[in-house]
Amino acid sequence: MINIDSLELRLAESGDWPAWSRMWADYLRFYGSARSKKQFEITWARITNPDERMFCIVAVSGTTYPGFVNFLYHRSFWDDEDRCYLQDLFVEPSWRRKGIGAQLIREVGKHADMAGTSGVYWLTGADNRTARRLYDRVATLTPFIKYAYP
Repeated sequence: MINIDSLELRLAESGDWPAWSRMWADYLRFYGSARSKKQFEITWARITNPDERMFCIVAVSGTTYPGFVNFLYHRSFWDDEDRCYLQDLFVEPSWRRKGIGAQLIREVGKHADMAGTSGVYWLTGADNRTARRLYDRVATLTPFIKYAYP
């Protein structure tokens, strides 16, 4: 039985490493990617370092972790304020379609508002229809297309 009412959203803490690393591996696998153990450790060290501008919010229900969102702040040539980039959003399959993804996005928005940013943005795969249904409800689709230079 899944109890959405018991859900807690909070910034990740050092003890969240096992759950976060398992979920991040699942997220990367979904996108056909993987990272080294060393990269996992580097990323986690950044998330848990108060001097970094990289964060993770975890969703916790008792001892279960239904999802997480990784995000970071960066400067922009276009605004005086920083921008917030929501880089990774993952909800466990058994917890999907219960509003957790939207709650995680809203929580990043609150964090970004408190940080005084000019807004939150993210990218997703054009073929990720499930996620895009959520994103279409909570955000505005922009006309930009991503390119990557090797």
